[in-house]
Amino acid sequence: MPNAWDIGSARMLETAGFSALATTSAGIAFSLGRPDNVFCSADARVDRDSMLHSVESIANAISLPLNADLEEGYGVSPEAVAETIGKSIAAGAVGGNIEDYTGEKNKPLFETVLAADRIRAAREAIAQSGIPFVLAARSDCFLVGHPHAFAESVRRANLFREAGADCLFIPGVSDADTIAELVKEVNGPINIVMGLTGNTLSFSDLKALGVRRVSIGGSLARAMYYQIRQAAREMMERGTFTYADKQIPQDELNRIFESAL
Repeated sequence: MPNAWDIGSARMLETAGFSALATTSAGIAFSLGRPDNVFCSADARVDRDSMLHSVESIANAISLPLNADLEEGYGVSPEAVAETIGKSIAAGAVGGNIEDYTGEKNKPLFETVLAADRIRAAREAIAQSGIPFVLAARSDCFLVGHPHAFAESVRRANLFREAGADCLFIPGVSDADTIAELVKEVNGPINIVMGLTGNTLSFSDLKALGVRRVSIGGSLARAMYYQIRQAAREMMERGTFTYADKQIPQDELNRIFESAL
């Protein structure tokens, strides 16, 4: 389930043959000239309405199910999370991730009871909507450097499953042994994100380990921006244009985007 950040990237991924797509909050932020929420101040982040506007534009442009990256739910309280879920459903998403990351360096994870209540509120909002919606609860223990990241990830994931999460999302893990242990200890389907740290495992490898869903976060968007930076450096420092040796022809892109209309 690769992650798109605008209509063009979503249509490119759709025509590649995937059966579902997701958004990436980081990629959307970058496309708007903003930093990603995980690494920025509250004033710099993309607000909920702007993010959901991007989600809606992507959902309306493709025929595939779309999972929305909803960050921490755009609010601390369970009520705020429930409202965000309702708005994401109205925007056309049929799935969404809610994180337990607070965005605060001194206290990076929501307290466990509150974190579970937020997932429970999301589940209740989904039930009230009457729309089938895959709720993924994300725990960021590995990403924030929790001293007992594995054990705490398992504990939180199982609490989130009890609170109503359909899928448990634990980013920051890419080695086979840890993934296999998570699959064994977590009482529900696991999402693993590739492209953050370590990319030696293939989709087939992950499937064999018992992983039920694979996403790529903002890695594809970051790879695109890497190419832009490399091309800019080449033009400025060398005055050459060899970056253009690898590009999709205009006619081919025209056909891809026209066929998606």
